Amino acid sequence: MRRADRLFQIVQELRRRKLATARQLADALEVSERTIYRDIRDLAGSGVPIEGEAGVGYVMQRGYDLPPLMFTEEEIEALVLGARIIESWADPALAKAAADVVAKVEAVLPENLRAQVSRTPLSAPADHRAAPLSVDAGAIRAALRSRRKLHFHYCNAEGRASERAVRPLALAFYGPVWLLIAWCELRGDFRAFRLDRMREMTVLEARFAEERGKTLHDFVVADRARRAEAHAQAAAVPELVPE
Repeated sequence: MRRADRLFQIVQELRRRKLATARQLADALEVSERTIYRDIRDLAGSGVPIEGEAGVGYVMQRGYDLPPLMFTEEEIEALVLGARIIESWADPALAKAAADVVAKVEAVLPENLRAQVSRTPLSAPADHRAAPLSVDAGAIRAALRSRRKLHFHYCNAEGRASERAVRPLALAFYGPVWLLIAWCELRGDFRAFRLDRMREMTVLEARFAEERGKTLHDFVVADRARRAEAHAQAAAVPELVPE
């Protein structure tokens, strides 16, 4: 690995971690701790806001970033394919945002990499069978960000209708459908709702605070526990199924 690439990778590792030791960085980059100490010193000397010391660990101040000028060809392919999938499967607002991201990155890439964006041979065709939605996915994303409850009418796979008030926790794409992972106040438990089965959705004014046992982290922990139990019993247990 070239030294310039190694320095960039150190910055990337520090951005991902709250605290990184020289040993962790050395293992990740497959170099010696002495090399890491020298590189950290040089990075700090060049203005990169790294704090810490040998034997304790290193952190980087929030807000520091590097211009996106060092993408590899595979990274460009990943970025473009991801954007094309979003453009193909997401709602119009998110699709436009994905296209704008690619355009911004393309504008700052070196000329020898800029052409790679347009000639990337990876695509996500638009002529697929996406489940039609009658609710605004953009409004759901806004509710996720602002922690506002949602109210909607729902019809499950058996055709039973109900009204739900939920705490939205995450959106998950299981092509060709989108799922809303939420804490359902009617059931008093986590539920997954298919967006294409939701009707007359309203974003409520009421905000909700994170409450122990009702967060996305709690859902992930519970889901892992269910999977572990299923594995231990050597029995097939379905994932969280939309109502």
